[in-house]
Amino acid sequence: MNMYADVLVEIKAKQVDKTFTYLIPTNLKDKIKVGVLVVVPFGKKQVEGYVLNIHNKKIDFEIKEIINIKNEERVLNEELIELGYFLKEETLCSLSNCISSMLPKALKAKSGNVVNKKYLSYLVLVNKDGKFNVQQQRIIDLFKNNNEILKKEAYLISESATKTLIKKGNIKEIKKEEYRYNLRVDELDKPKKLNLEQQNAVDKISSYFNTSKTILLHGVTGSGKTEIYMNLIEKVLKEKKTALVLVPEISLTPQLILRFNKRFPKLIAVLHSHLSDGERFDEWRKIEKGECQIVIGARSAVFAPLKNIGIIILDEEHSDSYKQENNPKYHARKVAIKRSLYHNCPVILGSATPSLDSMARALKKRYEYISINKRASGADLPNISLVDMSEEAKARHNILSRELEYKIIERLNKKEQIVLLLNRRGHSTIITCANCGFTYRCPYCDITLTYHKTNKHLRCHYCGYTKYVDDVCPSCHEKSLNYYGLGTEKLEEYLKEVFPTAKIVRMDADSTTNKGFYEKIINDFQEGKYDILLGTQMVSKGLDFPKVSLVGIINADASLNIPEYKSNERSFALLTQASGRAGRSNIKGEVIIQTYNIMHPILKCVLNHNYQAYFNYEMKIRKTLKYPPYYFLVQIKLKSRDFNLVSNEIKKVKNYLENNISKDSIVLGPSPANPFLINGIYNYEILVKYRIDDKLINTLKELDKIYTIMPKISLDIDLSY
Repeated sequence: MNMYADVLVEIKAKQVDKTFTYLIPTNLKDKIKVGVLVVVPFGKKQVEGYVLNIHNKKIDFEIKEIINIKNEERVLNEELIELGYFLKEETLCSLSNCISSMLPKALKAKSGNVVNKKYLSYLVLVNKDGKFNVQQQRIIDLFKNNNEILKKEAYLISESATKTLIKKGNIKEIKKEEYRYNLRVDELDKPKKLNLEQQNAVDKISSYFNTSKTILLHGVTGSGKTEIYMNLIEKVLKEKKTALVLVPEISLTPQLILRFNKRFPKLIAVLHSHLSDGERFDEWRKIEKGECQIVIGARSAVFAPLKNIGIIILDEEHSDSYKQENNPKYHARKVAIKRSLYHNCPVILGSATPSLDSMARALKKRYEYISINKRASGADLPNISLVDMSEEAKARHNILSRELEYKIIERLNKKEQIVLLLNRRGHSTIITCANCGFTYRCPYCDITLTYHKTNKHLRCHYCGYTKYVDDVCPSCHEKSLNYYGLGTEKLEEYLKEVFPTAKIVRMDADSTTNKGFYEKIINDFQEGKYDILLGTQMVSKGLDFPKVSLVGIINADASLNIPEYKSNERSFALLTQASGRAGRSNIKGEVIIQTYNIMHPILKCVLNHNYQAYFNYEMKIRKTLKYPPYYFLVQIKLKSRDFNLVSNEIKKVKNYLENNISKDSIVLGPSPANPFLINGIYNYEILVKYRIDDKLINTLKELDKIYTIMPKISLDIDLSY
């Protein structure tokens, strides 16, 4: 009986976003199974594809054979295939793109992505009898207490003697696969005694084991949520199940992995973007083969091929980092909840500043709600004070206020540590000529270039364009350039001038480009090698440093003034989370927030640690303006290098929407996106606000079809905006 495979070929074009049926040749029948990667003929080419189904349905037309199998190990299991179809509907993206986004580079269906397994050479003793010279005998003696030894150990004695023993048959070489990423365990941690609130949370969540309940765990900063997670995972492991733990920032993983590894040695796999292709390949296969029970990682780890999941945890669930900005534009929270339905396990959403969406669902009883109001250590929440920078500017204290400067000196004298948050990297945000008015701008984007003084380069943070800059204006050739704006690089320079004896370290996207730099900075600061840690938002959440007694927020207005409906939500979370780094142990914590907008209602809520007041204030605005969670939002972008084409077509898109969706839905725009020009591509956007609209998804699918086949222009739809 002929057997056939339905193969999803790796061709990104949406016109061929479907499976194609191929005959399974007799010599591959035992090897081909659902989820493997195969090579198939497609037109005049050979392409790779995923086997999504195997059947023996009668086929009356001529059909091509599968050429070969690329990898006998499964790339996809049945659940991941189901998730691929789910993502396709959730994001209106091609199935091929959805499945590709789940996988490490080495396992994607695309020629050229070759990552080999790493092998180590071992030696085993076959025959210890014989006449040996001194060096050969020393090698034989290595086996007295070992069944096998590393080949390089024998080579340290003598390479030639080792080869002679192999040739004579006294020892034999074998190769074993070695995983590239291995977590070391220097010491083990015992579970900490939980306080009453923590224990109640563990008991309540445990009662939802073996159900697909979503639980919002709202605990103040320092409330010991990680200890709760570990207690729950301990229970899950006893039931012979696995656990998936997601964190939003790569900077959070080192501390979390260290804590988990001390508690659960040799049970953890790690997935995040700072692993090499080979490391990700190994970790993925380790998970697929069931060699670990806990996966810790950033957003894409939500697709880890774990089996029999007993709990899924999203720490800092409010973070924007859980939203994928490129296609497919999924949100990890939605994927996690989908997986919980498959595995019948609870999802824990943990945060000190829950997203408005999650809190609204909790209040409607769609999520279970658990709150923790005290810090695990018994320490008080830090004292927060606002400093009016308009008054400080009059005294020429434009960067650090006098109060913050005094507090830093005070903490340095006490040998305590300081964290400073400035959510803008680089040195200066604008360079302009005082003589002719020339301003450096990106030639491909509609924004000014940011100056990075360490390498004297201007950089566009949208398209990556860089340009070397000297002291002379390129327009009038005068030495009259002025540097405006404040970034982390300039702040670091200023701090070194003002506090020359302080040990200062900067943590932002520029200082952590090299592998392992996150871990090094965090570990060094933890060990007291630095007095001041300054950085962007990556220093604001999840990090736990017992000696930090002061947090300074340099420009609180930066996030509040962004013209975007989530700016208040992001600002409250950022400022509250950053404040929570202070006073987490037995040292009293203090926070100084510098602002030009001292009466802003969001700052008042942060000042009083009042999430409820913030929630009520922001929900009133959202209700009045018809924004989430009262309405759903869809963002539709039209992009082209041809300005006339895109500006004409965006009007047609609006007309098509207004004529084909519910009259109760609201269409806003079109308007230039922010920024309008990115990498030479013009961007227009339309927003659709809706509550219930049965016509919308089909209308968007039709629009997508129209622009899929239209040259020189592309349509981008974000259903989770």
